[in-house]
Amino acid sequence: MRLPALLAAASLTLSLAAQAGDRHLFILSGQSNMAGLKPENAFLPELKKLLPEADIQHVKFAKGGQPIRKWVKNFDEIAKKNKLPAKKDPGAFYDQTLKAAREAIAKGKPKTITFLWMQGERDAKESLSAAYEESMKTLIANLRKDLDTPEMAFVIGRLSDFSTSDHWEAVRAAQVKVAKDDPRGSWVDTDDTNDKEKNGKNHNGLHYTKAGYDLFGQRLVRQAVRMINGEKPDPKGKPE
Repeated sequence: MRLPALLAAASLTLSLAAQAGDRHLFILSGQSNMAGLKPENAFLPELKKLLPEADIQHVKFAKGGQPIRKWVKNFDEIAKKNKLPAKKDPGAFYDQTLKAAREAIAKGKPKTITFLWMQGERDAKESLSAAYEESMKTLIANLRKDLDTPEMAFVIGRLSDFSTSDHWEAVRAAQVKVAKDDPRGSWVDTDDTNDKEKNGKNHNGLHYTKAGYDLFGQRLVRQAVRMINGEKPDPKGKPE
């Protein structure tokens, strides 16, 4: 091989090596169904499969039974606009989520940051769906600003088919709308993650099955990696 070709090949190899070693940070947060996701079971293996030579970092802050207001400090303003009552401890978990992300960033600046969110059950049960869309947009905007990452992508896990109440359906719709309205947003379907049997009858559980959590984690990863690669996420929330 001639010298120019060798130099070109070497340059390409170095370029690919730098790309392969890129650091990517994933922030997982939300309530019980995010708390129940064990990253080592399917989430991290799927990331390593799709980004085999990348430096993958992840942090997780999730608390069962918590409403979105615990991550949104100005929730009371949003509630007032939607004629909802003020609530206790708005924003109580935001700083903890932010701290976990900043600690990971301090170890090495990532090329991309992706926020992964599974929450909303509590808001539907408390009839607070009217404030959900703006609260979700506010949370994303605050993270982008405070992490100095305006291009931060996000993936929202849509509420499952556990309930068909008006507020449940409204939260589901808000989650999909927030994802579709943002060029760096996406969502995943969880309707097939909670299929259970009780007393010989099939029912849709509030929490997922073991296989359901694995599928949920894989879908989060697939949507995230599509956006990292500059591709469009699956519009139906079921990326293969």
